[in-house]
Amino acid sequence: MLLKERSKLILATRNPHKVIEIKSILSNFNIDIVTLNDYPDVPEVVEDGATIEENALKKAKEVHRATGITSLADDTGLEVDHLNGQPGVFSSRFAGDSATYAMNNAKLLTLMNNVPWERRTACFRCVIAIAGEGLEYLMEGRCNGYILNETRGDHGFGYDPLFYVPEYAQTFSQMPASLKNQISHRGKALQKLKCFFENIA
Repeated sequence: MLLKERSKLILATRNPHKVIEIKSILSNFNIDIVTLNDYPDVPEVVEDGATIEENALKKAKEVHRATGITSLADDTGLEVDHLNGQPGVFSSRFAGDSATYAMNNAKLLTLMNNVPWERRTACFRCVIAIAGEGLEYLMEGRCNGYILNETRGDHGFGYDPLFYVPEYAQTFSQMPASLKNQISHRGKALQKLKCFFENIA
């Protein structure tokens, strides 16, 4: 089973920010963590699923199939209530297939212009998928917050500068990484993953 001995886990991403967060949260496990940057011949996975669950599982399965290594993939969506759940599964390409973080944030700010505070609620949702030999598992994490009308903070990535968590009176971009990793959607999903690892060790 996965953690009987020191073993290898490949993160099905080339996103350096995700790699840093995931490695930090899983740092106390006896696992050699590698990424797609260590396997440049593995082709990019087309994220054409209708849901973030489908995308996460597809990435994990295809990377496992290509490398033979137990694979971890995540897909994340920001679901804004006023926008009927948008950008959702299209979060990373909200402003177009080649959109930058800044472009996605600018589009979100435009769509939320003049929306009152009480209608600016949103949820960050992350699904982690594990795929390996005889192994297929999904877990989800959620974090509720509000969309600000301006960016705040210098840390994090993606929509972090706009996603405000009222319990901490900060955006994700204003938080130290240690706090964000505890309360974020990805952090919560990875905590479930840690429990999963502990149960099969």
